Amino acid sequence: MRKSDILIKIYICLLGISLFTLMGCSGESADLTDNQSAEEQTMEMQTPEETLQPEEASTESIPQPTDTLADEAEEEETETEPVVIEVDWSEYFDEYNGAAVIYDTAEDCYQIYNQELANTRRSPCSTFKIISSLIALEDGVIETDNSTRAWSGEIFWNEDWNRDIDFSDAFHASCVWYFREVIDEIGRDTIQEELIKLQYGNCDISDWEGRLNTNNSNPVLTGFWIESSLLISPKEQTEVMERIFGNQTDYSEQTLNQLKQVMLLAEQSETDISIYGKTGMGKAHGIVVDAWFTGFADKDDKRIYFCVYLGETENSDVSSARAREIAIKIVSDYLG
Repeated sequence: MRKSDILIKIYICLLGISLFTLMGCSGESADLTDNQSAEEQTMEMQTPEETLQPEEASTESIPQPTDTLADEAEEEETETEPVVIEVDWSEYFDEYNGAAVIYDTAEDCYQIYNQELANTRRSPCSTFKIISSLIALEDGVIETDNSTRAWSGEIFWNEDWNRDIDFSDAFHASCVWYFREVIDEIGRDTIQEELIKLQYGNCDISDWEGRLNTNNSNPVLTGFWIESSLLISPKEQTEVMERIFGNQTDYSEQTLNQLKQVMLLAEQSETDISIYGKTGMGKAHGIVVDAWFTGFADKDDKRIYFCVYLGETENSDVSSARAREIAIKIVSDYLG
């Protein structure tokens, strides 16, 4: 074979190898370019959350409600209960079987004389007029500028009740027939709802007409709040007063001002201590078994809630007037 033929064949082989190599490289490069393009498109279609690592997405993008609930539970556990201090106020009571409670909101502290009796539930009697007045004023059953109710003509033992009488006079005279009408107009459902909201003692109004009262059978002078089904302790009385007149009250300013006006003791008007309250007294078989004075007192920016209770005491003249006298002395000395 001629040398020139051999050279031609070698040239053709080398050319074929070169072409094969170039085609393989360009195909591989094209595949790589396509793969990169697809990956870039995938990245563009992903949302920011999808691009996060799994650990980052779970801690930064997803709320953690269990942590919030745990924090709230921890806060509730750290809330402190009011301090309860047992005190000796026997000098105020002399021979009377009684109890007294003062709740000082600034100190978040109860001072209690005779804890056993202070935690014993008894009939609220006419102290309940604070509650019936509150609900009636709030719901419009009593309108202070048009509150007079007509006397039926029936002669009652209290001469102040034997007349047409308005809200203020009825409150001060503790006129039972007036508030019997008011409570009936408010209605059982509303009374029950408000007592539950206020956590008023046992909240029991089952003896609506007051037939359990052994001292009186006149239906206009009886009710669940007078020696009947409804019961509350002296300590609970102060708690209810705070729920009504405290910072977290649910009642309107107008209602509270109207109620405060009738609760204010006139004899305290010239002192630097304002005392607001209501008496209550109940009998069983002609004997006084419950006597109350409960409310709150203000001096400057300080407010306290109080209750004085007197129970049946042998050879002693138990009365709501005496309970009020004791309360005024204790409150005045406390606020100084």
